[in-house]
Order: sequence, then C-alpha cells, then structure tokens
Amino acid sequence: MTLYIDPPTWPGHGMLWSHLVSDVSFEELHLFAGSIGCPARAFERDHYDVPAHRYGDAVRAGAVEIGSKELVGRLTEAGLRRRRYGGGGGGR
Repeated sequence: MTLYIDPPTWPGHGMLWSHLVSDVSFEELHLFAGSIGCPARAFERDHYDVPAHRYGDAVRAGAVEIGSKELVGRLTEAGLRRRRYGGGGGGR
C-alpha cells in the first residue's frame, strides 16, 4: 500500500492544500483518507484535497512525500488519473 502526497502549495478558500493519491486503487485511497480523518467531500475525481495543517498527519500515517509532477505521473501510470474534461469520467 503506497499513498502519495504533494507539498501544500495549492491555494483555495484562504488556505494551502496538498493532493493525496494512491497508485493502486481508489478503494485504498478512500480507506487511507478516512483513517486520517479526511471527509468524503474532500475527494475530487482522483485525489483528496488535504489542508496544509493536516499534511503532517498524512505523512505520519505513511503517505510518501513527492513533488506534484511526480504525483500526477504516478497517478497516470497507474491508470487512475481522471481529468476534469474527458479522459475517464469523474465522480467517486
């Protein structure tokens, strides 16, 4: 089981955010996210949005810190990338 998280550099709602992904399955991702307290509403297409103040929680629970480009690459290679428009649909 490997989950990945990028640095909290994405602005939104007055905060900075990270992206949490799995390179195995969405089931694995949902289980891990739930175990660290991420609400279901934080899931967007293929990742969870994690606020900067929860970044350390994810890393302590076992998420591997990687850069944003590498995160997208791993997600794409695993066939789990869901683009906003086309390319695999959306939803949970």
